[in-house]
Amino acid sequence: MPLIQRTTPYSHWEFSAEAGGDLLRLVPERGGLLSGWCCNGLELLYLDEARFADPALSVRGGMPVLFPICGNLPADQLPLPQGNFTLQQHGFARDLPWELEELPGAEGVRLSLGESPASLAMFPFPFRLQLELRPQPGALAIAVLLHNPGPEPLPFAFGLHPYFALSSLAAAALEGLPEQCFDHGTMAAAATAPLLERLEQGVDLLAQPGAAVRLLDRGSGLVLELQAEAPFDLAVVWSDPPRPMVCLEPWTAPRGALVSGERRLEVAPAQTCRLACRYQLIEASGISPQDPA
Repeated sequence: MPLIQRTTPYSHWEFSAEAGGDLLRLVPERGGLLSGWCCNGLELLYLDEARFADPALSVRGGMPVLFPICGNLPADQLPLPQGNFTLQQHGFARDLPWELEELPGAEGVRLSLGESPASLAMFPFPFRLQLELRPQPGALAIAVLLHNPGPEPLPFAFGLHPYFALSSLAAAALEGLPEQCFDHGTMAAAATAPLLERLEQGVDLLAQPGAAVRLLDRGSGLVLELQAEAPFDLAVVWSDPPRPMVCLEPWTAPRGALVSGERRLEVAPAQTCRLACRYQLIEASGISPQDPA
């Protein structure tokens, strides 16, 4: 089915997968936002529609795109040979209008963003960024393509910031994270388990798992698994109480990477970098709504 423009509950484009009928809702003019993902008849993404209605406010919900940085830089400054540039938290991609098109064969959709006077004032590099979203049976496959048309290496970090709806924060749990992580609250290394016990109070942690990470909703019995390919294999967990959601985010690099150099990626002139991850809705591994423990 081709892309269809809808006006309710807010203005957006809708893509319906031919196999299974899963739905994607997209608002390209609001930072290339995937605002809804209906999978197996279930809406998996949280969206604060009242806040979304005010374009002056940052979006709380959907799947914002983080580029060319994840997190923030010291004093929001990016020092480069070309000069010092002010770059706000998570970069500019989530604030600029994107282009939207259907992928060949109706496999999904492609969102595209290129440099503009607005982006060049913050980040003096030409680029072509594409986000391809392909619904699959019980899953969403995501591919990121970053092309460098310029004469200099293109430094960047990339992340996604999906908000997953839950029956409640008290029902949330995570599996597959390593024992140690980095606490963005204290900006120090920390044990992971005690932080995960504080989801209802708010957490912000980064970890490097060795395999897939699962977000469990013990109230509904749902389990969502993040399957990420290196170098898109860092995982951020963020909660914002009292909102009934948890963000399980793939990042390529920690905060400040474009300054510190830690896991900073570069695309050579005339080359393209590809990143990939996948979210899979799976069986509840023995957890059901009748068994919240």
